[in-house]
Amino acid sequence: MKLSQFDYNLPSSQVALYPHSLEHTVTNAAGEETTFRIKRPDECRMVVVHKKSQTVNLYKTDAKGKPLKDEKGQKQFLTLLDIFDYFEEKDTFVFNNTKVFPARLYGTKEKTDAQIEVFLLRELNREMRLWDVLVEPARKIRIGNKLFFDDSGSLVAEVIDNTTSRGRTLRFLYDCPHEEFKKDLFALGTAPLPRYIIDHKGKDGKLDRPVTEEDFDDFQTVFAEHEGAVMAPCTGLHFTRQMMKRMEIHGIEPSYITLHCGLGYSNPIEVEDLSKHKMDSEEMHISEETCDFVNKKKKEGRKVCAIGASVLKATESSVGTDGFLKPFDGWTNKFIFPPYEFGFANSLLINLYQPLSTMLMSTCAFGGYDAVMEGYKQAIKAGYNVGCFGDVMLILND
Repeated sequence: MKLSQFDYNLPSSQVALYPHSLEHTVTNAAGEETTFRIKRPDECRMVVVHKKSQTVNLYKTDAKGKPLKDEKGQKQFLTLLDIFDYFEEKDTFVFNNTKVFPARLYGTKEKTDAQIEVFLLRELNREMRLWDVLVEPARKIRIGNKLFFDDSGSLVAEVIDNTTSRGRTLRFLYDCPHEEFKKDLFALGTAPLPRYIIDHKGKDGKLDRPVTEEDFDDFQTVFAEHEGAVMAPCTGLHFTRQMMKRMEIHGIEPSYITLHCGLGYSNPIEVEDLSKHKMDSEEMHISEETCDFVNKKKKEGRKVCAIGASVLKATESSVGTDGFLKPFDGWTNKFIFPPYEFGFANSLLINLYQPLSTMLMSTCAFGGYDAVMEGYKQAIKAGYNVGCFGDVMLILND
């Protein structure tokens, strides 16, 4: 398929800049009203795609399949909380338990004091304090330049190599134990929110999404365990502790893989022929224990639901020709787009994503191009939100 087939019209107002929240108004004894917002990412809206019948549903229905209406006569949208209606006890949700680190730093260039954004990608050598990074604006950063990251000047990095047009290798000049160095480095960083969030502009053309202290918690899953990601496994962000408890009550059992999400998902595709696009490699780990657990579920005929594009990518990178998962420790650059024959998961929960994104392509590969794009069409028309903090799509194999 071609890149242009994954384009659609996305109003700027439907890019989710913050986690889904609900507005509440309380009245005190004096009759004074106070309105506040409560974050409820687990109550985001959900569009359901039925893979075999190629049908789409946005609304709650009664036993006869007729849409339910609220007290105002409006159809009631499905939310993520309704997901349990589509699964049974002993089914499993497969999560990515990678942990995001505060990868975005701001420093100044020596002599000019020009502000530089440094985005940490991965540590190359812990003894030498070498890091693979992206810099912005890249044209100002050359080999030999020094960057300063705090007022005291104690944390300094030297550019020792150019890797890509925006990529650099930095050596941090910091003489202390490694754990202390990483602690001080990360203390200066901020949540690595996607650029479509931090660069979002309002109707006046000005940036309208300031960085907040809550961003890092919002951009971390509650089950994050293994540090190494610079992008959250975004569908997992909707699973609050309350949501995980609901899973337990419904008898749906979690399982976990680890894929350290990089920036490959957000890098623009620059070729029309998708077969010529190369994804960045990402480190992933799937234990033998996880394989035994999910393979048993599959043999029993249970639903195995991949939670997000990273889980889909990981499981398809390690599934055998027999349809069962194999242990994996290494790297993957798998790029999933239609047509693609899936070997492992039989259902998928995934965020709604931007036009031309690799996650949209993975979604179409799993659910079928026509049905998924029709689901997007209906969801956008209904005001659903898109992005890592946006609404979700559930694809079922029925």
